[in-house]
Amino acid sequence: MTHTRYAFVKANWHSDIVDRALDGFLELVPADQVDVFDVPGAFEMPLLARDLAQTGRYAAVACAAFVVDGGIYRHDFVAQAVVDGLMRAGLDTGVPVLSVSLTPHQYQETEHHNGIYRAHFVEKGREAAHAALKISATRASVAQAA
Repeated sequence: MTHTRYAFVKANWHSDIVDRALDGFLELVPADQVDVFDVPGAFEMPLLARDLAQTGRYAAVACAAFVVDGGIYRHDFVAQAVVDGLMRAGLDTGVPVLSVSLTPHQYQETEHHNGIYRAHFVEKGREAAHAALKISATRASVAQAA
């Protein structure tokens, strides 16, 4: 029996927070159906997402990153470019590319903020899993009806 496969791409920047999205994703999608890929940061996600989607192996590609203000660049521009790139990868390939890319307006590297965002990424990972499962099922039913 063939299982539906999913790709999960995660940025290594702030991995202690970002990796929690994978934890949440795996609460709903069995680990043996998920291939995990690491990239240096958020900016590298759209290209890899497109490449993975083009393989035809995956029902969906989920991407997780935490883009924060580094003080020397406009993090909102980076975040917008990433989300636009992920959407384009999905539209260009016909494979859903889901974003768990968060850009807080106010983030400080304190244990309090890190705890909040770790928990938030678990929830966002679950939401991405729900979306991946739902869009896969919906597309399969559309394909059957055609």
